[in-house]
Amino acid sequence: MIRYRRLTHFDVETFVEEVLVKEGNWLPGNPESLKASYVFVCSHGSRDRRCGVFGPILVSRFREEIELHDLLGKVLISSCSHIGGNNYAGNVIIFGSSINREVTGHLYGYVTPDDVPLLFRQHIIQGEIFDSLWRGQIGLSEDEQKKKQEQRLQLNGGRNLGGMGAGCCQTDGESCCQDNEDSCCCQNDVLEEMTELSADNKRRENVNVISRINKGKGASLKFSSMPTWLDSWEQEDTYAAFAVVCAAVSVAIAYSCYKQMR
Repeated sequence: MIRYRRLTHFDVETFVEEVLVKEGNWLPGNPESLKASYVFVCSHGSRDRRCGVFGPILVSRFREEIELHDLLGKVLISSCSHIGGNNYAGNVIIFGSSINREVTGHLYGYVTPDDVPLLFRQHIIQGEIFDSLWRGQIGLSEDEQKKKQEQRLQLNGGRNLGGMGAGCCQTDGESCCQDNEDSCCCQNDVLEEMTELSADNKRRENVNVISRINKGKGASLKFSSMPTWLDSWEQEDTYAAFAVVCAAVSVAIAYSCYKQMR
């Protein structure tokens, strides 16, 4: 839960050695302590179209929950590249600090848009694992994860399982859909429906944007309708881009003057 800014590709080797291997500090940087929760949704459509279909829809639903609970700046959502387990789409990683300041990362699978409100409320707001969709925890061995899940199920009496059995998504690393066509965690049957929903959502967002602009309310657009890459755009990036443009203009003017002098 620490962020370093302004690393370049020249710094990567030194950074890995000093910070990740030796667990020291990267002297040129000023580490910032992070307190927010970070949600990453696999949206890698070129690797597997299931992630490409489910991912953007889940990102939109998480943004709605963030706004609904007034947690802008406290919970951050972003699409990410391939994280493994295409059979479990949609795949979601929730990364952050627990109440006792322990940094944890939890992977969830078979997440649908309808699951997002309950998953958001139970994991992010209440700090409890949602076992029916839980695929594992970062940093723990397989045996440690099984023991932790068994302990949670004993304490909770299995009430977090929903319609799924414990460990449904963990059977020998294979999708439960491959073993049981009637499994409640199988989502292949709804893929085409989700594809149509994704296209409808994009068309609807475009219509809403055009409508708001025509009404003179373009400035009040929500961030959730912006392209994903803008989410990480910061003020320093704006200054840097402006400086690059100014430099390019200066070079062009200097070159023009040079040609005229000749």
